[in-house]
Amino acid sequence: MSIALELLEIARKSGATLATAESCTGGLIAGAITEVAGSSDVFDRGFVTYSNAAKQEMLGVKYQTLEAHGAVSEEVAGEMARGALERSTATLAVSVTGIAGPGGSEQKPEGRVCFGLAWGTFVITETVEFGPLGRSAVRQATVNHALRLMISKLSPQ
Repeated sequence: MSIALELLEIARKSGATLATAESCTGGLIAGAITEVAGSSDVFDRGFVTYSNAAKQEMLGVKYQTLEAHGAVSEEVAGEMARGALERSTATLAVSVTGIAGPGGSEQKPEGRVCFGLAWGTFVITETVEFGPLGRSAVRQATVNHALRLMISKLSPQ
């Protein structure tokens, strides 16, 4: 069973609806979810916010947060997830922002991705260092991790 199919089945059982806010993956998480037939009963919408302006306009990410922490930060990932939740009918939103590569810097190396997860009044964030796997591999690892994050939130404890 694919990770996306597993997520959709768990979301249906829990009555959840989903939204995504994506930067470095450019819509691949939404694409993975909607690749599964019948996903429209669970998936509300996806936001592709590659530029800082898009993050601000579409998700309400604060200019001050971007200036203070940079686009690749848990602070921005948290605001992206919260913004996606508030601007959709979803009950759970995931966000990703990172350096897929090639390139990066000493402070923000290739393969660093920040994730956000928002539901109700809660937001959690985390950073994963996938390393310099190459652009496609980092993006795919990011998709898989984001789907698993949503599964772990929706799975019975």
